[in-house]
Amino acid sequence: MLTDHFRPQSFNGIDDIVIVGGGLAGLFCALKLAPRPVTILAAAPIGHGASSAWAQGGIAAAMSAGDTFEKHVADTVAAGAGIVDEKMTRMMVAEGPARIHDLLEYGVPFDRDLEGKLLLSREAAHSERRIVRVKGDMAGQAIMEALIAAVRRTPSIRVLEGYVVEELVREGRFISGVVARPDAGKSKTRVSFPARAVVLCSGGVGHLYAVTTNPWEACGQGVGMAARAGAIIADPEFVQFHPTAINIGKDPAPLATEALRGDGAVLINAKGHRFMLDIHPDGELAPRDVVSRGVFAEVQAGRGAFLDCTKAVGKHFPEMFPTVYASCMVAGIDPVEQPIPVAPAVHYHMGGVLTDGEGRTSIDGLWAAGEVTSTGVHGANRLASNSLLEAVVFAARIADNIKGTLPAPKLTEWGDNAGENDDPVTVEDSPPFKRLRGLMSECVGVVRTRESLVRAIREIAELERANTRLRFANIITTAKLIAAAALQRSESRGGHFRADCPEERPEWRRRTYLTLAKAERLAAEFAETEPA
Repeated sequence: MLTDHFRPQSFNGIDDIVIVGGGLAGLFCALKLAPRPVTILAAAPIGHGASSAWAQGGIAAAMSAGDTFEKHVADTVAAGAGIVDEKMTRMMVAEGPARIHDLLEYGVPFDRDLEGKLLLSREAAHSERRIVRVKGDMAGQAIMEALIAAVRRTPSIRVLEGYVVEELVREGRFISGVVARPDAGKSKTRVSFPARAVVLCSGGVGHLYAVTTNPWEACGQGVGMAARAGAIIADPEFVQFHPTAINIGKDPAPLATEALRGDGAVLINAKGHRFMLDIHPDGELAPRDVVSRGVFAEVQAGRGAFLDCTKAVGKHFPEMFPTVYASCMVAGIDPVEQPIPVAPAVHYHMGGVLTDGEGRTSIDGLWAAGEVTSTGVHGANRLASNSLLEAVVFAARIADNIKGTLPAPKLTEWGDNAGENDDPVTVEDSPPFKRLRGLMSECVGVVRTRESLVRAIREIAELERANTRLRFANIITTAKLIAAAALQRSESRGGHFRADCPEERPEWRRRTYLTLAKAERLAAEFAETEPA
């Protein structure tokens, strides 16, 4: 029995639309909904707890003279390993340039050439230069700063920071609000937010793993909450590892952006051998899952992996890639003259809450955008810099859909019900959470096997039985969904690699759709049939 399933504290107030999450998708959606009343609930100060702010590469959009929507779609489909939803992808790609212009209007200082045209770069698996950047590797930070400023000056948007949403409130077939804990989740009481529409923009799952480039807020709570409320979850087994996290023992791991390899940096081992040319004809610009496994193999073999930028970037490193340069210098590495030690780290989740083209989930009253979702545009392996594009395109479509579906704001009074006190714990620092992160990295990581996944499911069940906290229940639910789907998919495809089933299988050329009930049945079935 979960001890924090109590009636939450409420305060007098009104809400029409509640957005869960203060990252790119949440802020963009709120701006697009203006002047309609919106409340954004953010676990951390906006701009500080979102993976969006840490994105280095930029946004992919077919905007150059030689590029076309068809080329962008083709690259996305190729990277997605056979299960990309082409209809959704065409829609996203076609709306990309308009969303770039929206961001420019909000004040994002995208890089331009001497003629004032947008300066476009190329990243892995893109056939054209179509990445819109800011100062080389500062796109995420610059975009978030501009949107935060726009949100702060928009009177219809209320931002409540330090509110950790723990539960979606379901009444019949509708989501009717959320329950959150203030003070960055440390308050003894909880607050209910009744709402006419809830938009889930809570981010990814990176901190389910021991090594990640994501902030701690990205620990899968949104997916778990939605699944526990009955939502369909799609493709949870597909976890993307960034091949070039800077391997200096930091948590989260700093990122050496994909753009470095796009500009000619190469991967070598301790002996100076450029090992990716042995694995794939595109070398360092192969799809991320291929590069991640190549780097992982070198690290596991004890040869180490290093990103050598000395020739391709050299003395221009400080001004071209200031974020990466600063991370390296703090660790005593001068990337102008030294190769950067790297290792794969969880970077992005292709799976998540299933949504349609308008951002609607399988539960009425609940929309979702950003990394918490699975729209189908990433397939089994996200194409570089398509994530920020997906976030803004679908956030805008959600705003349009809500305005069309619920044309007149209907403000709901918050209740006066007194809440019970509770003794919260910091889940993120707890021994069970640390155990879970280690388990996911070891058993549900870059390389998986049936044996490792069965072990993961059994240990997840043990952690679940011992748990008494709602927030950790959300987190461990997401871990269960990932492990169960990975065990069910007896092949390798995109970001999901099974060493015991290393080839793609035609019968698995389809997406995965799971409810929590189905995942629990699968987990129980595997636990019963596999030997201890």
